[in-house]
Amino acid sequence: MNEHLYAVILAGGSGTRFWPLSRHLYPKQLLRIMGEETLIQQTMRRVLRCVPASRVLISTTPAQADSIRFQLGEWKDQLRENFVIEPEPRNTAPAIALAATELVRRDPDAMMLVLPADHIIKGDPRFQAAVALGTMLATQGHLVTFGIRPIRPETGYGYIQPNRRTRLAKRGGLVGYPVARFVEKPDTATAARYLRSGNYYWNSGIFVWRASTILEELARHQPALARPLQKIGGLLKSAVVDRQAARAYRRLTSVSIDQGVMERSSRAAMIPVDFTWSDVGNWSSLDEVAPRDRSGNTVSGHVVDLDSHDSIVYADRRLVATIGLADMVVVDTPDATLVCPKARSQDVKKVVEILKKQGAPEHLEHRTVFRPWGSYTVLEQGPGYKVKRVTVNPSGRLSLQLHHQRSEHWVVIEGKARVTCGRRVFDLGVGQSTGIPKETRHRLENPGSEPLQLIEVQNGPYLGEDDIVRFHDDYGRLGKSK
Repeated sequence: MNEHLYAVILAGGSGTRFWPLSRHLYPKQLLRIMGEETLIQQTMRRVLRCVPASRVLISTTPAQADSIRFQLGEWKDQLRENFVIEPEPRNTAPAIALAATELVRRDPDAMMLVLPADHIIKGDPRFQAAVALGTMLATQGHLVTFGIRPIRPETGYGYIQPNRRTRLAKRGGLVGYPVARFVEKPDTATAARYLRSGNYYWNSGIFVWRASTILEELARHQPALARPLQKIGGLLKSAVVDRQAARAYRRLTSVSIDQGVMERSSRAAMIPVDFTWSDVGNWSSLDEVAPRDRSGNTVSGHVVDLDSHDSIVYADRRLVATIGLADMVVVDTPDATLVCPKARSQDVKKVVEILKKQGAPEHLEHRTVFRPWGSYTVLEQGPGYKVKRVTVNPSGRLSLQLHHQRSEHWVVIEGKARVTCGRRVFDLGVGQSTGIPKETRHRLENPGSEPLQLIEVQNGPYLGEDDIVRFHDDYGRLGKSK
C-alpha cells in the first residue's frame, strides 16, 4: 500500500436519470441498487482495500453532506475532517482541483485515486491491481484513466483510443499505454465502428495521478479555473467558510476533468482493465449488473407479475402488479411512479427537468429524509403549514437552531423528548406537547434508549429546509443551512 496514496470519492452528482428512486437531494450513490449496501458504501469498502479510511476524502455539496455522513457513519471518526465541500456543484474539474489543493496542503507527495461514488464494480482484486499499476504510472508523471472494453455501441459514454505502439508499464496482466485519442459521446454509427475495431475503450471516469501534477495541468489548460482556486481553496476548507470565497467558487467555469484537462494533456495514459464495471446511468442499464429471472425480468420489492418479460419492476412499499409487459420499466415510490419503455429510460431526466420548472417537490427529495440524528417524513403540507413525523435515534440530537419564518409545535407519540426552548430545558413524554415560537433558539434530543417519535406541525409564510440557523451541532453543520 503506497503511503502517499489517497482516495477521493466524487459524491456530488444528482442522478436524475434514476428518478423517482433518486432525487436531487437523495441521488443515486445513496441508493441500494444491488446488495444490502448503498453504492457509496460499496465504493468506500472498495477503496479501503487500497488506502486506509483516514486517507479517503469525500467531495460533495452541502445539500448531500448530511446524508453521506449518515451512510458512512461506520467510519465517522476517520472521515470527520475529510469532507471537501463545494459551495455548489461546478462539475468534476473544480471538485477535483479543490480536493487536490487540500491534499497538497496535507502531503506534497500525495497521489490521488479519483472515482465516482455511484458506479458498480465487480472484481475487487482486479480493481486493486489496476490501482497499483496506475499508481506506478502516476509516479512517473502520467495522468492515468481506466478504460473499459465496450460491450455495445453506447452513445452516452466517452471513448478512448490507446497508442498500442508504446507500452508505458506492465504489471501482471495489465499494461499502461499513452492515450492516442479521446472521443466524446459519438453517434450510433461511430460507436458501432469503435466496437468492431476492438481498439477503443469506454472512459470509466476513474483516475490516478499526483495531486501536484493535476494542479499543474489545470494551470496549463484551465488557467481561469486554477488561478481563483489557488486563492480560495484554503478558505473553503476552514471551519467557518469565507462567504466571499464561496461566491467566487460559484462563479468558476463548470467543466469536466475530461474535457478540461484529459483531452488536452500530453501526459494522459490509459490502462485497459478487466474488472466488470457499470455506471448504472439509467434504469435500463440495470440489465448489465442485476440478476434476472427466467423471463429476463429484474424485480425488486413486493411485485406480482403475470407473463411479463425483459422488464424492470421496482416496488418500494406498496404492492405492484404487472401483466404482459415487454421491455418496460416500472418504478413505484410513496410519492411518485414511473412507467416507460426501456428504450426511453434516458428521457427520465427530461421528466425531472419538467418537475423542476413546475417547482414540484418530487424532483427534490423523498417524503422521508434521513439525517445523522434520525429521519423525518412529510405527512401533509399546504399554504402556510407542513406536518412531519420526526424520528430521533437513541442518544441523538438535532442542532441548537432557530427559524426566522416559521413556528413549530411538537407532540410526542413514542419515547421521551428533551427540549431546549430559549433558556428552558425540559422533558416531554407520550401525549405531551410544546410550541416553539419563531426566532427562538431550540433543540430536540432523545435521552432514552428507544427511538423518539413526534409529530411536528410547522406554520409560517416560508417552510423551506434552508430556514435554519445553527449555533451548535454534533455533526459540524454550523451557520445558515444551504
